[in-house]
Amino acid sequence: MPSEKDADYLALAARHRPPAPTWSNAVRAFAIGGAICMVGQLVTDFFIAHGNSPGQAASPTAVVMVGLGALFTGLGLYDRVVKCGGMGGSLPISGFSNAMVAPAMEYRREGWVLGVGAKLFAVAGPVLAYGLGAAFVVGLARLLVGS
Repeated sequence: MPSEKDADYLALAARHRPPAPTWSNAVRAFAIGGAICMVGQLVTDFFIAHGNSPGQAASPTAVVMVGLGALFTGLGLYDRVVKCGGMGGSLPISGFSNAMVAPAMEYRREGWVLGVGAKLFAVAGPVLAYGLGAAFVVGLARLLVGS
């Protein structure tokens, strides 16, 4: 339980703290996230226009969006997107590729193969292992339950 002195300090600090720009942050996150999703929709529409069903277009769209996120991270552009849009840039699937590629880019000075490549697989390895493990468990459960 905070003492009276601590409570006084917390009240003083709260009075002098600048207000959080909640609404502007929400609008920027919505705009950035919406722009990323719009690009994803355009990619999906491209695959559908070239003879794929919407279900078939989902996987290549995910691959393209992850690739674009990795490319923009490598070029140093995705960090600006996340800085401006917050979770609007981090939440889509391109944010996942940014989270995987960004730590690897810190090792550029050690070379592209032994630096970036090795670190990229060190980050991606656990993600892929857990993803494949979860897919196996879900597939096995579906096989046992039947559909």
